[in-house]
Amino acid sequence: MHSNECLVLISLLVLTQIYCIESQSNELQDNNNRFYAIDGKVIPYSDMTESMNDFLRNTKIIVNYGQHFAFLRNDGSFSVTHLIPGSYLMEISNPEYFYEPIRVDINSKGKIRARKVNYIQTSAVQQLPYPLKFKSKGQFKYFQIRETWKVTDFLLNPMVLMMVLPLFLIMVLPKMMNAADADTQREMQNIQMPKYDVPELSEMMTSLFTGPKAQTSKVKAVKKRQ
Repeated sequence: MHSNECLVLISLLVLTQIYCIESQSNELQDNNNRFYAIDGKVIPYSDMTESMNDFLRNTKIIVNYGQHFAFLRNDGSFSVTHLIPGSYLMEISNPEYFYEPIRVDINSKGKIRARKVNYIQTSAVQQLPYPLKFKSKGQFKYFQIRETWKVTDFLLNPMVLMMVLPLFLIMVLPKMMNAADADTQREMQNIQMPKYDVPELSEMMTSLFTGPKAQTSKVKAVKKRQ
């Protein structure tokens, strides 16, 4: 009896293992069927200085900050395979030329949608054509160009303007007055400016340093003289 029970248990264990192996194989087949690929092409820069072979060798496609990598074919096309449904950020890495990244979404049915990356308004969707086409926006500028001296920089300097404008007014205004009519010149001469009683500088200095007592003594001396 014990031997029969052992045989039954062993047969059950074998059947369960076979069932697990078959289920795992079916899952693997389903996963293999659900893998997708993202295709595209990288267009070289119009004024490219390096050769095409160097460009193909130095250019690399980076997916999701390094989860997947791909390289270019001879015609500039690429294909990133074995991708499950999800959202992927496609970036082009090249030391000489700049490319804007593209966001690619793959749904569970395998439909692929490409859109422009917007870091400020993430909800805004600007759809792009698929297969992808990366166009260079220009070359990287690693060094800043040294500024050259210009005459306009000297003339537009605030200190120069502060010196030149008063001189210009001093030179131009008298000529404008001389060029005016004789009647206007006479009117300007006949205009009498109001006279103000301005104290002398010596009196201001003595009053400042000696104080009000000296002023009263000076007033008394003037009265006695009168």
